[in-house]
Amino acid sequence: MAGSDPTAAPDTVKILIAGGFGVGKTTMVGSVSEIAPLRTEEPLTVAGLGVDDLVGIEEKRATTVALDFGRITIGDDLVLYLFGTPGQQRFWFMWNDLAVGALGAVVLMDVRRPQASFAAVDFFERRGIPFVVGVNGFHGQHPYPPEDVRDALALPEHVPVLLCDARERESCRDVLIALIDRLIATV
Repeated sequence: MAGSDPTAAPDTVKILIAGGFGVGKTTMVGSVSEIAPLRTEEPLTVAGLGVDDLVGIEEKRATTVALDFGRITIGDDLVLYLFGTPGQQRFWFMWNDLAVGALGAVVLMDVRRPQASFAAVDFFERRGIPFVVGVNGFHGQHPYPPEDVRDALALPEHVPVLLCDARERESCRDVLIALIDRLIATV
């Protein structure tokens, strides 16, 4: 950390917010960012019919095509740069570039569609990037306890699973703090 020098710049940490299509990544970055987030959302079009799986997210009208970016200051000496990944499979090639320099990740999961999170879990496990799972309770609903989610995703005990609501700043902040705690524990 920057230490006790009041003139020192804060340490910055690159964090990815990842998960499948429509799990709430853009919403999470936007709700927790202290700056107006950069978004690369485009409307869903007929070109995506038959390609994008909208089951359970029929109301979705736009999608991230490159990344979302936000920033949150955790303390006087720590700033997180948040990079939301695109969720559609045809944009997954970008995850490799976005992961360069990332110290950790939040895998956001929608309990209505847990299979949308499998690829993100695999991605970070294969690369050895520490992550936590944020179970996004759409409409405030959390029908499954964290232990059931852990079992469904076949996660080891050291990976925190937290219930959250991507629309609520405090909820998202708590998930990010759990990730920072995990990163500190791995040092």
